[in-house]
Amino acid sequence: MSTSRIFDRGHTDDLMSFLAASPSPYHAVANAAGRLEKAGFRQVAETDAWDGTSGGKYVLRGGAIVAWYVPEGAAPHTPFRIVGAHTDSPNLRVKPLPDTGAHGWRQVAVEIYGGPLLNSWLDRDLGLAGRLTLRDGSARLVNVDRPLLRVPQLAIHLDRAVSTDGLKLDKQRHLQPVWGLGDDVRDGDLIAFLAQEAGLPAGEVAGWDLMTHSVEPPAYLGRDRELMAGPRMDNLLSVHAGTAALAAVASADGAAGLPYIPVLAAFDHEENGSQSDTGADGPLLGGVLERSVFARGGSYEDRARAFAGTVCVSSDTGHAVHPNYAERHDPTHHPRAGGGPILKVNVNNRYATDGSGRAVWAAACEKAGVPFQSFVSNNSMPCGTTIGPITAARHGIRTVDIGVAILSMHSARELCAADDPFLLANALVAFLQG
Repeated sequence: MSTSRIFDRGHTDDLMSFLAASPSPYHAVANAAGRLEKAGFRQVAETDAWDGTSGGKYVLRGGAIVAWYVPEGAAPHTPFRIVGAHTDSPNLRVKPLPDTGAHGWRQVAVEIYGGPLLNSWLDRDLGLAGRLTLRDGSARLVNVDRPLLRVPQLAIHLDRAVSTDGLKLDKQRHLQPVWGLGDDVRDGDLIAFLAQEAGLPAGEVAGWDLMTHSVEPPAYLGRDRELMAGPRMDNLLSVHAGTAALAAVASADGAAGLPYIPVLAAFDHEENGSQSDTGADGPLLGGVLERSVFARGGSYEDRARAFAGTVCVSSDTGHAVHPNYAERHDPTHHPRAGGGPILKVNVNNRYATDGSGRAVWAAACEKAGVPFQSFVSNNSMPCGTTIGPITAARHGIRTVDIGVAILSMHSARELCAADDPFLLANALVAFLQG
């Protein structure tokens, strides 16, 4: 018996707004927190003592958020249902000494973050966003969401073989963006400019975590607006869906009687290995779950029982079959855009899904009335990975890898079917409800 779907194309409209307003992981978690606040969640500080009261709570740490809803009367050993995702995307990030230039051009020194499709950052109007850390240790978000930077491509007249031999980019020499004219490059110019944008005295800024983003807004494509193009779908599409699903479950009739504690865990640094205090390979999730058990009067035995019954879905984008490169995909598994979420399988544990996990996801999709597809990599090509195996191994939690099939993954601008985001969100609601 399927439940009625909660989300429709309006969810995709809201996703587009979320993507545009979240040019960095720090903005993404702030926006997710704002949506959860509207659903009645409240922030708790890691440095405070936690109580065992029911209701929605969340923790923010840098570019990560963990949010959970405790039903009234939940026992300390109540298992969790977790939606895992990540907030970071491949891009160009500002170096510690950002002011540089040559030959009459003022430039910004950047470092390559993750594994971006480098060519997608060429000749594109870029903004800058992230956080500025002040001398007192507090942080201020900054977002210059207008054309500020550009990585100019070399003219074909100076690289006649580019169309036949392919574009070859040196990460150090060819990706430094320009942002002005002049030979007088002064240390501190960029940070002083960004401090002014944030309404701060330049001397107050003691540190920064800044990154480029395309200022072109998300948009529907196609004759029938069946497609959506936008930045950072890997993996803010899943962060947005998980946030919407958690808020819906916590606000629904019958939330007090949930058999599980629904959780959203959106981590930073997935694109470079997850090994940080805000990454999936760090202690953040385990610490929050344990403290929730102990705050409700639980013991280590209760913690062990809760974890043993817990299931996590690691939601991340995957590959739709590419019409121009179908041979790169497994010949018998061709996930289609618009066909619903994908279940990711890899027997070498690049994904955490096994048969029992598949059963959990199939039941959630059936309950939601949502179709799903299976993804497996071509045997001749290496398989990517996610936070799924990390979560399973670090916490001993049964984990299933799922997501939405897209094209142009790791481009500055990615592409998906316009219906798939809300199909994913509906399936996540059914999963969190158990």
